[in-house]
Amino acid sequence: MLFTLARFLRHYKIQSIFGPLFKMTEAVFELLVPIVMARMIDTGVAEGDRSYIYHSGIILVGLGILGLTCSLTAQYFAARASTGFGTELRNALFSHISSLSFKEIDKFGTPSLVTRMTNDCNQVQTGVNMILRLFLRSPFIVIGAVVMGLTISVKLTLIFLVASPVLALIIYAIIKKTLKLYKTTQRKLDRSSKIVRENLNGARAIRAFGRQQDEIKEFEQNSDELYENQLIAGKISALMNPFTYVVVNLAIIAIIWFGGRSVYSGSITQGEVIALVNYMNQILLALVALANLIVIITKAQASAVRINDVFAVNSSVTDGAGTTPDRNAAAVEFDDVSFSYYNSGDDALSHISFCAYKGETVGIIGATGSGKSTIVNLIPRFYDVQSGSVKVNGRDVREYAIKDLRKGIGIVPQKAVLFKGTVRDNMKWRDKNASDEEIEKALEISQSIDFIKEKRGYLDYEILQEGRNLSGGQRQRLTVARALVGSPDILILDDSSSALDLATDARLRKAIKDNTEGMTVFIVSQRISSVRGADKILVLDDGTLAGCGTHEELVRSCEVYREICHSQRVDTEQGGAKA
Repeated sequence: MLFTLARFLRHYKIQSIFGPLFKMTEAVFELLVPIVMARMIDTGVAEGDRSYIYHSGIILVGLGILGLTCSLTAQYFAARASTGFGTELRNALFSHISSLSFKEIDKFGTPSLVTRMTNDCNQVQTGVNMILRLFLRSPFIVIGAVVMGLTISVKLTLIFLVASPVLALIIYAIIKKTLKLYKTTQRKLDRSSKIVRENLNGARAIRAFGRQQDEIKEFEQNSDELYENQLIAGKISALMNPFTYVVVNLAIIAIIWFGGRSVYSGSITQGEVIALVNYMNQILLALVALANLIVIITKAQASAVRINDVFAVNSSVTDGAGTTPDRNAAAVEFDDVSFSYYNSGDDALSHISFCAYKGETVGIIGATGSGKSTIVNLIPRFYDVQSGSVKVNGRDVREYAIKDLRKGIGIVPQKAVLFKGTVRDNMKWRDKNASDEEIEKALEISQSIDFIKEKRGYLDYEILQEGRNLSGGQRQRLTVARALVGSPDILILDDSSSALDLATDARLRKAIKDNTEGMTVFIVSQRISSVRGADKILVLDDGTLAGCGTHEELVRSCEVYREICHSQRVDTEQGGAKA
């Protein structure tokens, strides 16, 4: 799975070739060192030829300098390639995640996607760096040392041929044991990210209910499990060096033992025995480096699988071929729509049918979890229906190009989300070319203009991340203003006045009605007062449409609506509030 991500190296082919090439050149110089040393011992030391010793010493220094130069060059190219690879991978992954529909994001979960974007990408980038530096070098050193040993003594090189597979078998067994542990570690990291995210988002609620210790306990439990998992993996990995060194030292003892006998018989020189010992050490170092490389590759492989899992999932909401809206048709039409969320057995909506015409205000009310937000999320096609159809201006939403569909829809989500930047920057999200006059008009309709004028800088007032320097009601009103900029054909207010007092809510609804002629407005609310003036009210009950009509019609015909009225002390006889 790791090599399926190699496409992100396409712009770094030269670096990806020259990195391993220079590393193998360094390995060639390293393999020549024992031969030079053998001749230094057999000729210079044995015969007392100082000039030969000096000459050989200069050659060794030269080989060292050349090897170091090649190594630094290889690391430079590997670093360039892996860094570029990591950048392209993150960009592509972020772009792919951004293209996914809510269904796929729900499937993976936000904490898991964040971990894959950060930790997993870092692991894969490190893996690519080490592969370019060591993946070819280590096997080349092992094979080269064996070949060079054969040129010295075929009989003694048989020790290499016995020791090398044993070392490889030890490494394979350890890697096989740790692979599953590293995958489990990634899942535990996902869990840690999820807990931290929930605690930061729900910090006020946690403190309000005094649940800090419970949350700390849950995090510590997950951290302890992560610790135990990493400890086991570390213990198994720690066995690698002792086991490999035992095998290598036994091989060196065998080389010295049998080599000494060969020297005594005159079939091999002392220098050649030393060369064989050096080649055995080179094999050890190469295999240890290869073992560490395999550990890194194993982690990178586990991360690559998780990244490829994201790339393998395509958005269930794809662009339509494009269509021409029928302006004479209903603005929004639901035709026998049923829908269920990912991994949910029950339908969130079941057989919903209604029409909303141009210029109408449609209220949507019902108990928590009845499907109010689900209905309005289907209009801009955040999700696709399982059966039936959702039409905008007489055309199925699946026929539109997504950009064209959403261009005509202004959405105010349940959670008021603002972004770091000025008021003006936030207001231009729907229309980048919106003028200050258009922004001011939207602020006036949303009842935001008064408090914005009081802010230092007016439209240049700097909003902190998530609008932390504004109250909840101010954030909601600004999100309404943002949706109104650009005059969308359809305006969706998903419980967008929950933080407003009744008077401000009433002024907001009146301003929207008076200043949005021809705009189809959907108001999702828990309050009867917010929807009672709508041209049409949809009453939802556990995903089904329990009633549809005006306030007066529903009071007479819909039991669910009457129950909501009674619960909010609305007089169903006079249509007024008791209190």
